[in-house]
Amino acid sequence: MKVLVAERIADDGVELLRKELEVDVKIGLDPAALREIIPAYDGIIVRSATKVTAELLEAAGNLKVAGRAGTGVDNIDVPAATKKGVVVVNTPDGNSMAAAELAVGLVYSVFRNIPQAYARVKNHDFRRNQIKGFELNGKVAGIVGLGRIGSLVAERLKASNMDVAAFDPYVGEERFRSLGVRRCESLDELLGAADLISIHMAKTEQTTNMFDAPQFAKMKKGVRIVNAARGGIINEKALYDALVDGTVAGAALDVLQKEPNFELAPDKQEYQNPLLDLDNVIYVPHLGASTQEAQYNVGVQIAKQVAAVLRGEMVPAVNTPSVSTSQLAELKPYIDLAEKLGSIFFQVQTGVLRKIDVKCSGDLLEKDTRVITLAALKGLMGPILEDNVNFVNAETLASARGITVSETKGANLEKYTNLITLTFTTDERVEQISGTVFAKEEIRVVDFFGYKLDFEPTPNVVAIQNIDRPGMIGKIGTALGDAGYNIAAMQWSRNRKGEKAVAFVSVDSLLTDAVLSRLREIDGVIKASKIRF
Repeated sequence: MKVLVAERIADDGVELLRKELEVDVKIGLDPAALREIIPAYDGIIVRSATKVTAELLEAAGNLKVAGRAGTGVDNIDVPAATKKGVVVVNTPDGNSMAAAELAVGLVYSVFRNIPQAYARVKNHDFRRNQIKGFELNGKVAGIVGLGRIGSLVAERLKASNMDVAAFDPYVGEERFRSLGVRRCESLDELLGAADLISIHMAKTEQTTNMFDAPQFAKMKKGVRIVNAARGGIINEKALYDALVDGTVAGAALDVLQKEPNFELAPDKQEYQNPLLDLDNVIYVPHLGASTQEAQYNVGVQIAKQVAAVLRGEMVPAVNTPSVSTSQLAELKPYIDLAEKLGSIFFQVQTGVLRKIDVKCSGDLLEKDTRVITLAALKGLMGPILEDNVNFVNAETLASARGITVSETKGANLEKYTNLITLTFTTDERVEQISGTVFAKEEIRVVDFFGYKLDFEPTPNVVAIQNIDRPGMIGKIGTALGDAGYNIAAMQWSRNRKGEKAVAFVSVDSLLTDAVLSRLREIDGVIKASKIRF
C-alpha cells in the first residue's frame, strides 16, 4: 500500500511508515497536482495547509485513511470522507503542550508589547517610555473552551495570579472545580468580565464567527484577545473595527481565516491582511505545534495511526464512535472477537442475509459497545469485499446490501462473565454464533450455530459438519495428514448422539480447494468450509 506525506512531519514518522508501506513525500503540491496523483494512494498525511476536500476525495479512488498531524481536522472534509469510507485520524494530544505554551507566550506578549519592543530595538529605538505594558497579576482571564489546551492555559495563567474564568458548555462542573476555574454560564457573562480572552475552541459551524460585532460590543473596553485555536472563529472585519476604535486594546493571533502560504519565500509572498497593518496586532505564522517535541510527537503518532488503519485495526478516529486510547486498549479483545465472529457467516453459509443482531452481555454492559457492533460488521463484510471494508464504511456497506443492523444487551449470564452473540437472519433460517473473552485477552468461540465449543479462532480453520458416527475423526485427520497439513487443534461437538456433529480444526496453513474437495468426498461429511480469521 502507498501513503502520500503531503506536508512535513518528523523523519521518524516517515521511517516508521516505510517499515511496512510504500511512502512518497511530496511537499507543496497545489490542489490540481494533488488531485492528479491522489488515485495512486491508500493514505494521505497532511498538517494545516493541504486541504482534503470533497473534490479531492472523489478523485481518490483507493484512499482508505486521511491523517492530520495536529489537533483539528477543519482542513479535511469529514462528512465527505465518511461517505467515501475514508477513516479520518488526527493527533489531539501530540501538540497540546506546545499550543498551550504558545498561547501563554502570546498572552504575555500582548500585555507587555514584547514583539513591538523588539522591533523598535532592531531599528535602534530604545525609548522605553513609549513601550508601557500591563501586568497579568490580578487581571481576569476568560478562557473560551476548557478542553486539553484550554485547561493547560488556565493552569498557567492561574500561576501568574490571574483570576481565571471559563466558558465551555460541554465541560462538567467537576472539571471546573478540579482546575480551580470559575465557571461562566454564558459567553456574554465571560465577555463582560474578562481583561483577557483566550480562545481554545474547535472550528465548527457553531463556532464560525463566534466572535462578531455583537460580541465585541459586550466586551470590557481595553480587553486583549489571544487566538491560538483556529482562524474563522473570530470575524476578522469585526476584530479590525474593535481594534481601531479601542474596544480591543490588542490582539495576538497564531491563526487567521485565510492564511499565507507558509512555504513561499518573502519575495514571492503576495499575502495581504489588514489586521497585520495594525500596530496593536501580533501575528505569528501558525506556530502552535512548531516545537521539536510537538513535531516529533504528532509525526510519529499520525504515522502509527495511519499504518494501523491500513492494517485494518481499530484506532481512535474522528469519524468513528468516540473512544479514547485507554478505552480502546481495554476493548481491543472484544473488538477482535466481534470481528472474528462476524467473519464466519459468509465463509460457511450461503443465502441472502437479511439482518444481523449484535448482543453484548455480562461485563460488556458497562462499556460503550458501539465499536463492537462496527467490528462485527467489518468482519461480516470483509470476506465478500476484501480490503475495502473498515470501521467507517462497514455499516454503510451492510445497509447497501439490504442488511438490517440491530444492537441489544443482556444482563444475565450463567457460565460466562462476558458474551458476544451474533444472530443472523436469512430468508430460510436464524443462526447464532457466540464468543467470549477469558483472562482479559483469551478469545474463544463458544457457540457455533447451536453447537457448543471452546475453540480459539486461529488464522486457518476448517469447519466441518458430519454425521455423528464412529471413525469420522480418524478419516478427517488422516485426509489432512496425507495432504501434508499439520493439525494444531481440533474440537468436535454434537447436539444429540447419532445425528450431526461439527468440528473446528485448526491447521498450520491455508487449505487448498483441492484438499477441501477431498474432505467433502469423505463418507459421512455433510459440509466442509475453510475459515480465515
